Amino acid sequence: MKQFMDQDFLLSNTTAKTLFHDYAAKMPILDYHCHIDPREIWEDRRFENITQVWLGGDHYKWRVMRSNGVDEFYITGAASDREKFQKFAEALPKAIGNPMYHWCHLELQRYFGYYGNLNGETAEEVWNLCNEKLRNDPNMSVRGILRQSNVYMVGTTDDPCDDLNWHEKIASDPSVETKVCPSFRPDKAVNMDKPGFADYMHKLEKVVGYDFGCINCVRKALTERIEYFAQRGCRASDHGLDYVPYVEADDETLTAIFRKAMAGESVTKAESDAYKTALLLHCGREYAKRGMVMQIHFSCLRNPNAKMMEKLGPDTGFDCIAITPSGDPLAKLMSRLFSEDALPKTILYSLNPGDNAQLGTFIGAFQGTEVPGKIQHGSAWWFNDTRNGMVEQMTSLASLGLLGNFIGMLTDSRSFLSYTRHEYFRRIMCNLIGTWVENGEYPADLSLLGQMVQDISSNNAKRYFGV
Repeated sequence: MKQFMDQDFLLSNTTAKTLFHDYAAKMPILDYHCHIDPREIWEDRRFENITQVWLGGDHYKWRVMRSNGVDEFYITGAASDREKFQKFAEALPKAIGNPMYHWCHLELQRYFGYYGNLNGETAEEVWNLCNEKLRNDPNMSVRGILRQSNVYMVGTTDDPCDDLNWHEKIASDPSVETKVCPSFRPDKAVNMDKPGFADYMHKLEKVVGYDFGCINCVRKALTERIEYFAQRGCRASDHGLDYVPYVEADDETLTAIFRKAMAGESVTKAESDAYKTALLLHCGREYAKRGMVMQIHFSCLRNPNAKMMEKLGPDTGFDCIAITPSGDPLAKLMSRLFSEDALPKTILYSLNPGDNAQLGTFIGAFQGTEVPGKIQHGSAWWFNDTRNGMVEQMTSLASLGLLGNFIGMLTDSRSFLSYTRHEYFRRIMCNLIGTWVENGEYPADLSLLGQMVQDISSNNAKRYFGV
């Protein structure tokens, strides 16, 4: 019997162990898509206790607690931080087979030196150990965590209305060793069918300094904000879509649709899709001009629990995988941009793992010469960033494309302790490749293999995002 999560955790053969320990483990992290707050990097925040850095805003952990029947009072309610930690610790032992069990214990090992098992009985010991280190260890401030995690680059997620003040402060401070790049997330301007659309567009009007009377006004405003972001180090955009639309319409029709929505009138799905399509095409063209990456996330069913949406709002752990007919419209969207020589570097993520093969063939249909792997099948996303999900995504990519050009892992996280997810991914990736080698399916050329896993771990992303 193997020891629980020892140094060879998830590494089942000699080649895998060599690839991870000698090549992948030491590579810097490029966390090119996450949701951490740049202000906390600038201020070098210190956390008072483990609940603040672990449970605050982490809907992965909230779902574990809800699945254990924990009352919302101890999850997002007014319970004390100690009580919330206790309830999570009591639920965690039941998470066998869930990546959360591994992630939590990797974080406890790497950041706090705790190699035991977190449960209801050990919660007090872990609480005291973690809190003492968070309060007193100079390496456990936000910048200290980034430094000890070997994080080379962070890509935050930012609204077009953001002034990027904290990014500017970080960029001008040489003591911040990690590159912190904003990412352009125009969902509130694109997703006309979401609540609050008109209010948001009025906010964007104030930022750019003029009213939007037509669709070209919206295009102009987005162009200005994309340029503003690009001048402040933005390397990528991100579009969160329930599904990928594609409906063509002329500007006169688009303007009429926009004015209806701004007046508070209901728009049809076809009208909303036409508006979204126009802006996705426009943004894609603008990204291509600036060498920015376009990330597209889709097939997510947002907020299906109406009661909890009313009580807690979005992004609180109630979203689900959706099955959407996004293949044909995505192909049309990419084809239109490709025909104009305006298809940017693009990363495609579907929350539905059944789309893996489809995405693997899409990327092969629209590649370019700007960079190897210009069109990427994104890392296993959200509900798929499990051990099986990562293996399935990489196996599909390898079967239908070139795994050697893959840009690797991202955390998509709101926690500064989530960088161990890169280690988790690298172990799984090295084991997958090592197994192929040991099965005689690929030459045992460690020089070539070592370079490959280092490229997937860091080098490909560094080249792809131009950092």
